[in-house]
Amino acid sequence: MIRDTFVVIDLDKLAFNIRNIRKLVGETVAIAAVVKANGYGHGSVEIAKTIMENGGDCLAVATLIEAMELRKAHKHYDIFIMGYTSNENLKNIVNYNFTQCIFSYEQAKILNKLGKEKNKKPKIHIKYDTGFNRLGFQNCDESIKEIKRIIKLPNIIIEGIFTHLALAGENEDRKQFYNFVNAISRIEENGFHFKYKHVCDSIATIDYPEFRLNMIRPGAMLYGLKSFKKNDINLKQILQFKTKVSNVKFIRKGEGISYNYRFIAEKNMKIATIQVGYADGFPRNMYQVGEVTIHGQLASIIGVICMDQCVVDVTDIPSVRISDEVIIYGDEINTVSISSAAERCKTNKNDIVCMISRRTPRVYLKNNCLFKEVNYLNIIKKE
Repeated sequence: MIRDTFVVIDLDKLAFNIRNIRKLVGETVAIAAVVKANGYGHGSVEIAKTIMENGGDCLAVATLIEAMELRKAHKHYDIFIMGYTSNENLKNIVNYNFTQCIFSYEQAKILNKLGKEKNKKPKIHIKYDTGFNRLGFQNCDESIKEIKRIIKLPNIIIEGIFTHLALAGENEDRKQFYNFVNAISRIEENGFHFKYKHVCDSIATIDYPEFRLNMIRPGAMLYGLKSFKKNDINLKQILQFKTKVSNVKFIRKGEGISYNYRFIAEKNMKIATIQVGYADGFPRNMYQVGEVTIHGQLASIIGVICMDQCVVDVTDIPSVRISDEVIIYGDEINTVSISSAAERCKTNKNDIVCMISRRTPRVYLKNNCLFKEVNYLNIIKKE
């Protein structure tokens, strides 16, 4: 390894998760696996094949550039862009055979024209806003008319329609779902039929089985991250975050540690510096609440977390030496899980994994063996 700080991704656990999702929803519900934000920090290019070979039907991203990165590596997978693509970049939707989210007649018309020019029929999914108030056609009569106009365009394929729940409570969720199916009914009243209709992210997939329709968009649950309130599914956390000890020393009572001496030793202590900081994706606000695992024991973060390193209390772990392994996030006893890290930082699990930066290499395991090593900064890949 070029760096001692790295992420370990277990592809077998990922396969286990996607197979369990497929088993849960059945064969009639398509799975649009959400791999935006570099696969929630797990590496979208590297995890795509495992997802698609174990039950995924397409890959869903937020932006055009994410889609283009995937297409470079995977020529034949269906890739769905759930976010906005500017008018001047819609040509890339046609060129690279992406499926594009559309929420205006203007953009549909541009794609229709581009499709005619290139003798292709780009696929789109209509985004319908039922209350999130982010993207999408507003829930009104005028929007229904606009969508019906889009359906008449001859050089695009209107493959699907979708909405996104605000998850503001069950009553509001059900109101949004009702508004969505009611809108679909009005759009389809003259014989048109959407191939795919989808509402559910990870949480809704589990908590509202009746909302699944014929496509779901699992994201966090692919990676073994749970936020369900009503029901459950057997999933495994697929990521571990590791580093090594770079220095060990003894300090005396009254000495300060790190910036501003926010930590002052109240006794003589043994401390270790570890090679991870907020530039690697270890949250700065983990100070005072964070712990890491060394030799199977938890060690508290002491002092402000720096950009590239931080300090931990190893007074009660006397055998600690330079180059010893440190588990930042793990899935074993006496390790801090991603769920626990999120609770400590008062954020959600997605935020924790998405902030792991690209200067942190990823190591992929398959059949309990090293399968691939990816170092984004050096563009070094080993298989």
